[in-house]
Amino acid sequence: MRHILPHARAGQVIGLLGGSFDPAHEGHAHITRAALKRFGLDEVWWLVSPGNPLKAHGPAEIERRLARARDVMDHPRVRITDFETQAGTRYTAATLKALIKAYPGVTFVWLMGADNLAQFHRWDHWRWIMETVPIGVIARPGASITARVSRAANVYEGARLPSRESRMLAKGRAPRWCYVNVPMSDASSSAIRARGDWAG
Repeated sequence: MRHILPHARAGQVIGLLGGSFDPAHEGHAHITRAALKRFGLDEVWWLVSPGNPLKAHGPAEIERRLARARDVMDHPRVRITDFETQAGTRYTAATLKALIKAYPGVTFVWLMGADNLAQFHRWDHWRWIMETVPIGVIARPGASITARVSRAANVYEGARLPSRESRMLAKGRAPRWCYVNVPMSDASSSAIRARGDWAG
């Protein structure tokens, strides 16, 4: 089934939350609502990926994951999309290149939990990502210290925006990133799968 891509106009600031969402849960919704508020975003798009290149086993069928995501995140300023499937991309850098080309004049902000920042240097073309789009990092349980001392945080320490200025994240040129503390949710996809509530 082919899905219609989200609409965006030049001048808008769109946050991007990528992942396998296998399955989507309240933790995803929680950081999305926080990102909308803290980073001054017009919308957030969930990029439900075909699969995570850093994970050995594939996720559940994408139509099922998209449907679950729509159930979990019902918000007027959040869009659920399979853009990566349609664009034929698997890595974030390639996805960003395709989005920037498809949406001229739109400012994209890459969103991630602190747990992802801790291993961001393992991502394909991670420096290009950091130097191309602003990045909003949201606190996650157990990841605060490892994120703050991560290779990416150290390399780009000079590009870090104080959390009190988080709403200005998209107002300047990359590299530009901001770490914000928010009330945390300990929900996780792996825990949901381990309970047997979601079979791949």
